[in-house]
Amino acid sequence: MKTEKRRINPYLKEFLHRGLVFGGLGCIVVGIVLAFVGIKTDLNLAGWQILLAVFSGYLIAFAQAGTSVFHQIESWSPIKSAGLQLLCLYATYVCAYLINNWIPLRWQLILIFTGAFVAGYALIWGIIYLSVTAAAKKLNKNLQG
Repeated sequence: MKTEKRRINPYLKEFLHRGLVFGGLGCIVVGIVLAFVGIKTDLNLAGWQILLAVFSGYLIAFAQAGTSVFHQIESWSPIKSAGLQLLCLYATYVCAYLINNWIPLRWQLILIFTGAFVAGYALIWGIIYLSVTAAAKKLNKNLQG
């Protein structure tokens, strides 16, 4: 009997690769934030709180880097790619923020966080869209003469 070797989806492989490569940056960001917060306040955290914050920072950076592959899936529309990335990132961020008590578990605050998150995401992607569109127009103009 011949065994068939299963191949991992190339997009899943790239998602995991990007997440693993850049996930560690989240830990560095958490360390820097804790250092600056500690300068201004009497930061008194238990070891498990620091570990949870570092782990959360890793997962946030992992998701941020990994979901960037969504925009390379040619069978997906740009709206689908951006929408799924938004949902994945929002779920990751809101879970990390709630678990670490960076935002209290109150629906009003979660609603404010959601609005700010969606607005920030839309602003960033609006800037990227306008930049890419302008660059494409410039390239097309140069190609035409």
